[in-house]
Amino acid sequence: MTWGKFESLREKSYKSIIVDAILHSLLISITKNYICNIHQSLVHNMFKKLLILLFLCAASALHAANYLTFTAEEDGSSFGIDIIKKYLYEEDRSSAIPDVQYSLDGGKTWAKLPADTLISLKHKGDKALLRGNNPQGFSDTTSKYTKFVMTGRIAASGSVMSLIDNVGESVVIPNECCFNGLFEECTSLTKAPKLPATTLASRCYDFMFYGCTSLTKAPKLPATTLASGCYGFMFYGCTSLTTAPELPATTLAFLCYRRMFYGCTSLTKAPELPATTLDKYCYESMFYGCTSLTKVPKLPATTLKEECYCSMFEGCTSLTKAPKLPATTLAPRCYWGMFCKCISMTKAPELPATELEPFCYMRMFEYCTSLTKVPELPATTLKEECYYSMFSGCTSLTKAPELLALQLHIRSYMRMFKGCVRLSKIKVGFLDWGESSDFFGDKFWDTDHWLDGVAPSGTFICPEELPEEFGENRIPEGWKVEKVKN
Repeated sequence: MTWGKFESLREKSYKSIIVDAILHSLLISITKNYICNIHQSLVHNMFKKLLILLFLCAASALHAANYLTFTAEEDGSSFGIDIIKKYLYEEDRSSAIPDVQYSLDGGKTWAKLPADTLISLKHKGDKALLRGNNPQGFSDTTSKYTKFVMTGRIAASGSVMSLIDNVGESVVIPNECCFNGLFEECTSLTKAPKLPATTLASRCYDFMFYGCTSLTKAPKLPATTLASGCYGFMFYGCTSLTTAPELPATTLAFLCYRRMFYGCTSLTKAPELPATTLDKYCYESMFYGCTSLTKVPKLPATTLKEECYCSMFEGCTSLTKAPKLPATTLAPRCYWGMFCKCISMTKAPELPATELEPFCYMRMFEYCTSLTKVPELPATTLKEECYYSMFSGCTSLTKAPELLALQLHIRSYMRMFKGCVRLSKIKVGFLDWGESSDFFGDKFWDTDHWLDGVAPSGTFICPEELPEEFGENRIPEGWKVEKVKN
């Protein structure tokens, strides 16, 4: 073996300094034992050093580049790349056509992978290695990007970063939208590659596995510092996904988990979510439509951000128990639709906040048809549409929480209990029926349709000062009224 070959092997060996050190120590020990009985002459000492050098070079050769690899799981599988343009006005830009090379002989020879060409993996077990020199990023926009196409059944392995640095050693995503849509609608993909990056970029994994209906397990996501939209739509529509990755970040970013597992109908358990510092839209629709989800994580944040939990568990029809919600500082639309259509949930969590924000509880438990127990609502000052449709369609609810506010606000109770067909008792604290106007000057009631469709008979408890008026926007027809001193 020549020094040139040694150097060639070394070029492939940047994977792990620590592993190298361990292997080197072990090999030195083996070598010492092997020659322990050799006479300590000059010749033998030179031979000893040469033998150690040979072992060190062999150890380096053990570390091959960590190429993205596609392995056929059935005969006649194939793969290729495609350039996606979502808008007609998108210009042809060379930056959107990355360098992609493939090898079918274990890395001995490489060829350029052209767009719109399928490379055949004829037999089950056939492998293709992929690499690219794209230091500025693989894709750079969500409207024009490069994605893989596949047929048959293909398992990916190795590092996706070999598409960036040729060898798969980098852990830094170089640009925003870098891997946007990379495996989008690859229904043949059965296993995801490694995603080792610890430094992310805005929307770097956006739509990455969108519609990968054969994917059952998500890859590890080791990053603890997130970027805006980094995991947005990442596993959207992965209907076979049963295992989600750990998400260790404690400080979140704008849109970071938005619709990440949307429609993952086989997912039964959500990952832990330890974050205490949230950002706008961070969990928006994260588990929307995960109809098999039965276990959800703790949500420890006490200060919320705009739409942070919006529709987070909407449509999770198997969910029976909600997590505790300790937040005392709310934000506009923070809980909007959070548990909407969770038809198996019987008890709502406590809501300790005393100061509200516009739309904060809007549609929070809408159509939770099994809900029988609701929390106290301690706030006494209302905000615009704060309780809009909060319990609408909760057909098992018989008793409403006491409404303590002395004065109504713009649409504050609008549709709040609409369609609660078993509801037969409610106590309110407001002193007059509020009326507001919209931008165009049209008037509407702050209790518009709030008790529409409740039980035909019931008890309405209110202050003596409240005018006794009946109708769909007032006291339900057929209910008796009990007046109390304020």
